[in-house]
Amino acid sequence: MKKAFKIIGKVFLGLLILIALFLVIMTVYNQIMLKKNKALYETPLGQLVEVDGHNMSIYTEGEGEHTIVFLSGHGTPSPILDFKPLFSRLSDDYKIVVVEKFGYGFSDIVDSTRDMETILRQDREALEKCGIEAPYVLCAHSFSGYEATRWAQEYPDEVEAIVGLDMCTPHCMDVNKSRENAAFNDFIPRLVKYERLFGIVRLFDYNESGTLTDREAAIYKEIACHKIMNDTMLNEGNTETIIALNDERNSAPLPTVPMILYVSNEPSNDAFWTGGMQAMADASSDGTLIQLECGHYVHDYEYERISKDMKALIEKLNR
Repeated sequence: MKKAFKIIGKVFLGLLILIALFLVIMTVYNQIMLKKNKALYETPLGQLVEVDGHNMSIYTEGEGEHTIVFLSGHGTPSPILDFKPLFSRLSDDYKIVVVEKFGYGFSDIVDSTRDMETILRQDREALEKCGIEAPYVLCAHSFSGYEATRWAQEYPDEVEAIVGLDMCTPHCMDVNKSRENAAFNDFIPRLVKYERLFGIVRLFDYNESGTLTDREAAIYKEIACHKIMNDTMLNEGNTETIIALNDERNSAPLPTVPMILYVSNEPSNDAFWTGGMQAMADASSDGTLIQLECGHYVHDYEYERISKDMKALIEKLNR
């Protein structure tokens, strides 16, 4: 028995040594690559505009009577490249705008309040400084559904429609369950932060749609390795902040602007998640909820269908 324990102990020690060696190698390699590819994550794809003393990245493409503003999900390293499979199919007909909130893409990492009131104020100010006038069709993924909802509630004249990409809504979460699972829910983003620091995220494929060029995929990877789950992102998405946000949004009437809401088939999207989007669709003057057989980043998989649906929605706005 003692011999068996010794063998198990040696195997376990060997595994720990291999893991430690792997982490050291990945950390060193990642730092080398970040230094080598610095220009990829420091050369903005769009315009930088000063908001609250920091630089925020705004990307624009195309022209048209209607302006579509894309708002990214929590933790998305490069919103511009994340949305490209979708917006590239719309920019021939409409003005496309991608807002990269602080902490995302080419925008600065900031140490400040990340409540929704602040985020919305900063995004609206950035658009105003870029001369991008309302009204907007808001195309929001995941966490930014909270922002799109609030935008339409607080500034209804600025929002002519909402396209929800598996987006968060008022009533989309079981608050009691979220509090029970808060430790785990807040641990996962911090785990990703340490995966970044150790260079593990360099092993991931960020060209999920398969539509990015080699250079675009390389830029996406370097941005992720440089800033995924930085402190700005972590402050924005902690459980108590989200619960407080839900409590506030639940007390306000739902927007009535035309909407298309897409829901993925990921296991986490339970009755609360789908029910929240159904409530939004029901409150809309012209709302549709569409189930898609794909993952949470629906625009990476169903960009052809979504772009066609968006064109049809916007066409109805002209009638």
